[in-house]
Amino acid sequence: MTERVDALVVGAGVVGLACARALARMGREVIILERHDAFGAETSARNSEVIHAGIYYPAGSLKARLCVSGREQLYAFCQEYGVNHRRCGKLIVATAPEQESKLAEIQERALRNGVGDMRRLSAAEAHALEPALSCRAALLSASTGIVDSHGLMLALLGDAERHGAVLALQSPMISAVAGRDGIEVEIGGASPMRVRASLLINSAGLSAPAMASRIDGLGSDKVPQSYLAKGNYFMLSGKSPFSRLVYPVPEPGGLGVHLTLDLGGQARFGPDVEWVDEIDYSVSPERGQRFYGAIRKYWPDLQDQALQPAYAGMRPKIVGPGEPDADFCIQGPADHGVPGLINLFGIESPGLTSCLAIADLVCENLLLHQ
Repeated sequence: MTERVDALVVGAGVVGLACARALARMGREVIILERHDAFGAETSARNSEVIHAGIYYPAGSLKARLCVSGREQLYAFCQEYGVNHRRCGKLIVATAPEQESKLAEIQERALRNGVGDMRRLSAAEAHALEPALSCRAALLSASTGIVDSHGLMLALLGDAERHGAVLALQSPMISAVAGRDGIEVEIGGASPMRVRASLLINSAGLSAPAMASRIDGLGSDKVPQSYLAKGNYFMLSGKSPFSRLVYPVPEPGGLGVHLTLDLGGQARFGPDVEWVDEIDYSVSPERGQRFYGAIRKYWPDLQDQALQPAYAGMRPKIVGPGEPDADFCIQGPADHGVPGLINLFGIESPGLTSCLAIADLVCENLLLHQ
């Protein structure tokens, strides 16, 4: 016998939990399917935990819009629900003469995205804020912060459950068939079953394209190719001399080796990005050697042997090496023709910052097509 449910959310990462919470608060019956034995076990547990301001993304893109609106929603949520966070700020630093003009370009892009609190600093002003820092000029982003990602997910799940949502661990989505009367989903695990859902939110992160390919009735041309970009991070042995995040002026292909902090003040450096064919969270100590030269451009006093392997994370890319970064892909019925289905593809950074705004957009999309 096939059970009926109003909404299924596939994936209990930060975005899936935010979507489940938003739907539950609307009065929808929600089950969250998670294949692992805990929530937030993949991308959401292996990131920098930065609350991004929304500086670098193309104006008008979903990443820019949802990051800027989601950032303020996230700060408010953390304040209301007691999630540990800090609006610590970030310095974007120019360490060479040719980089100084790029700071003005970054500030202009930030303004176009609605980030109006960026402030240009001289070398002396930046040094006064961070005495260990060496640079020619900098931008101060007051809106950037850090958050306890596990605490955030715990709060999202708790509020979703208070409104009736149910988390089903070790319950992978095996397949689905889209029909006129909803989407019938086969669920695996210890107690396999079939459930017919009016709404299906594919928020499976790294596995979102694979999940979409298992939906009979969704055209294969609507499922993007999946790529994996592995980011390796190293941590500083000992106490950090910095109280703010430090990012170099962006380089071709990325944001360079930047310094982030956790809420305990531990400094982390990364990412060293490599394209891989399979998920592998190991970090080779040898990769850290290439970090020293990049970091010493803005922190010349970094000592030899001060960096230790920390962790690696995987970004759910939908474009391959050498291609321009893709925007978030929030694919609804108007895009693929399947009623009640939302696919979330390529939800990488700033996905954590944007999670509440993404959830709102998902709900708006569903309401428009019911």
